Amino acid sequence: MAKSIPVLVVDDDAVSSAQLSALAKAAGYAPTSAVNGRDAWEMLQLSGFQLVISDWYMPEMDGLELCRHIRARRNKPYVYFILVTSRGGKQQYLAGMDAGADDFIAKPVDPDELRARLTVAERILGLRTELQQLEGLLPICSYCKRIRNDRDMWKSLEDYIEEHFATQFSHSICPDCYTKYVEPQLERRPGPVRPPPA
Repeated sequence: MAKSIPVLVVDDDAVSSAQLSALAKAAGYAPTSAVNGRDAWEMLQLSGFQLVISDWYMPEMDGLELCRHIRARRNKPYVYFILVTSRGGKQQYLAGMDAGADDFIAKPVDPDELRARLTVAERILGLRTELQQLEGLLPICSYCKRIRNDRDMWKSLEDYIEEHFATQFSHSICPDCYTKYVEPQLERRPGPVRPPPA
């Protein structure tokens, strides 16, 4: 079961950090440690971690602030964020959810519970990747080359691209189409045949 999925473990307590890293490694993941949220934030800028296990209370930048920083990033792959806390209760849960945490785990961390939460994280990240790949597929007609949009309407390729991207078309004729379509039409007309466009 060698997943080798990178996991960023963020905890200012060396013993807790070592324990979380050992549990993640035993579950088949590849942990890297950060000593606080600021350190983790710098590491996230350089590496593509998609899974973070972070303590809540830390100096310099706590787990909530780190989570908010991650959620504020645009055009970056999704990061699944598990918040570790020694305090429970509705207010803690709501504050964590408000910051964008995906899951919570209480201290002391139970190995089986952490393994199960990491498995869920992996499954959700996999589904997100699959969804992004599906969103990248365009249903296009094999005959007329029109594209079906999200309202189940068939539109020309040009219209679709102009709607979804900051692109406009200027029309021309490629050399192959000039030879195949335009030249025969010109040959049927009286007068000299014009050269193909450059």
